[in-house]
This record gives sequence, C-alpha cells and structure tokens, in this order.
Amino acid sequence: MPESLPPDLVTLRDRVSAFIDEDLRPIEQGIAPDAPAPADVRQRVRARSKEIGLFGMTQPRAFGGSEAGPLAMVVARETLAAGNSSLARYVFGPGPGMLARAEGDLRTRYLEPVMRGEAQGAFAFTEPSGPGASDRATWAKRDGGAFIVTGRKVFVSGGATADFYQVLVNVEEDASGPGGPAMLFVDRGTPGVTIERSFESIDGGGHVELRFNAARVPQSNVLGAVGEGIPRAMVNINEERVESAASACGIALWTVEYVTRHITQGHRAGGRLGDREGVRLRYSDLRIETYAARAMLYRTARLLDTGDDAINEAAAAKVFCTEVAGRVVDGAVQLVGGQALIVGHPLERLYRRVRSMRLAGGASDILRLNIARGVIEFNAGRL
Repeated sequence: MPESLPPDLVTLRDRVSAFIDEDLRPIEQGIAPDAPAPADVRQRVRARSKEIGLFGMTQPRAFGGSEAGPLAMVVARETLAAGNSSLARYVFGPGPGMLARAEGDLRTRYLEPVMRGEAQGAFAFTEPSGPGASDRATWAKRDGGAFIVTGRKVFVSGGATADFYQVLVNVEEDASGPGGPAMLFVDRGTPGVTIERSFESIDGGGHVELRFNAARVPQSNVLGAVGEGIPRAMVNINEERVESAASACGIALWTVEYVTRHITQGHRAGGRLGDREGVRLRYSDLRIETYAARAMLYRTARLLDTGDDAINEAAAAKVFCTEVAGRVVDGAVQLVGGQALIVGHPLERLYRRVRSMRLAGGASDILRLNIARGVIEFNAGRL
C-alpha cells in the first residue's frame, strides 16, 4: 500500500501535491477544463515541471530524462489525478512508446523529434467493425522497395494533429519476403492516406478514422521486422494499463474527498447528509472500494518495479481500478444529486471520463479474456 513507500517516493508525492496547489491551481483559473490550454499556459506548466524534475520522468536517460520506474510513476500519476487539475495532461514529457527500440533512420526521423517535442505520432491499431466493415484487416503488399497499404483504421486518438501514424498492418507473404503483422510508420500527407472522419468521444478526446487507399510507404519504415507487429504494439502495454489504473485511483481519491465535504456540511433539510444511515452506507462503499483498488495498484507497481512481467496483474489492475472509479463517481453523483448532472460540474466531467477509461487501452471484458487465457493456457501470473 502507499503507506509503506520509501522516503524518496514520499518526497515525490509531496512534491507533486505542492506543484498542484502552488502552480497548477493558480494557472488554470479561467481556463475551461475540457478545452486545450493556451500555448503560453502549456509552456509555463512544462517549464515548471522541468524545474522540479517531473517532466523527464517519462523519458529515457539518453534524452535527458530520469526514466522513472513503475512505482514512482504510479505515485506521480495517482497524485496528479487526485488533484483533478485540467493541466495535469501537460506535466510529463512525451514518452518514446514503441519507438524506444527504433534504430537508424527511424530513430532520427521519428523518435528524436518526438522526444524534443517537435513531432507527435498517433497509434492506428483498431479495425472497423459492424455494417460496412471489411472482413480483411488493413494489409500491405510489397512493390519494389515499398509497401502498398490498403484498409481502414478507426479510433485513432490524436490523429487529427499527428505528424505520423504508427499503423499495424498485415503484410502479404510473397517470393521476396515473409508475411505477418508489422508496425509501419506512415507520414501524414502520404498520398493515399486520408482522414475520413474526425470525432470527439464523451471524455473530450479527439479521434479520427483513417483510410489507406494503395498508400505507398517505404519498407524501411517497418519497426523491427515483418511478423513482429503484435509484440511491437504491445511492448508498452503494461505501462499504459498501470497508468490508467493509477489515474483511476487518483480520480476515486478526489471523488471520495469531495463527497466527504459534501455530506459533512450543513444541508437545506437540516443537519448533515452524513448523519443519515443510508448515506453512510453508500459513502462507506466508496471508501472500501477505493482502498481495495489502491492495494491492487501498488502491489502491481511493485511487481513491475522488480522487472516482473506481471502482464496479468497489470490487466487486472486496469480492469478493477477503472471499474471502481466508475462506481465511485457514479455513487458520488447519486449522493450529491441533480447538481452533479449539470454540464461543467466536476463530477459530470469525471463521469464522462471514467466511462471512457473502461474502453481505452483495452476494454474490460477483452482484458478479462486475456487474463483467463494467460492463466489457463500459459500458467502465467499470480492471480
């Protein structure tokens, strides 16, 4: 549990809390929570984050970062989420993601500009489903020194402003090489690549649908080798899932404290809501579930800190913590009442956000199936 953190991580937690109170709160006054912050505000947040050693936590030492471990990142992300600041998204520097293992020309053209904050990519993984969807996943065939890419990708987060796309394609086997899934980097503006639709999800996130119509992409733009696409795509999945779990726990913490203040203040009907037995029962459940979620989160982070694969545990933490956050925020809305349903209320915003968290980074039921497969077929993990 977080009560047994080593002194350096206690110091980190306190530093993040002070940063929220002393820097982010004053800066965010007057900025709409769901809107992107002005460029000068983002710059101020990043500059201060660099001064106090937070910005580089997500970045490799080779690029001047501190390359913080899983437990330190959980402490920082949970504390930031518990502050419920709209500027938290600008605190950490861009991480390398799957580009961490990029070499040669890919490192120069993609990884280094991303690390400098000069470029950004978007992950194009999800295939369309339902009416109108093709039975065939996005594919590529060789043509000289290039791949010809055809297909569609949906829910490409950040795709409207990305400089390049990291696209999972299925390469056809031919006489010149093997087939299989491959991670391919496709530059924005490549002929044959079009944004078919831009849309916003309920949490305020921006996404696009991409179409690839015989887009010609150099074979040198493959990360690794053909056949390695899925492992390359999954290389940072534990980090992403634990990040989501940490943010969910932070949201639950903020929500519980908000409800505590609400039910211990005077009520228009007289007395306090917290004096009513029914309210206390609902309120206690919020506390109990948050306590359990944090226990799972911190145990998983400690396993990952030792170098343990812990893929099942990371998936379990993502499922449990995001679902707990959903129940906690939902319970808080019920206790606070109709005011919490008004657009702009902090619980209304969190309600939209936590609902999306159960799908982003792996839908809950898909991860449940993965956990079962990991145990039954591979005897993996400690669950």
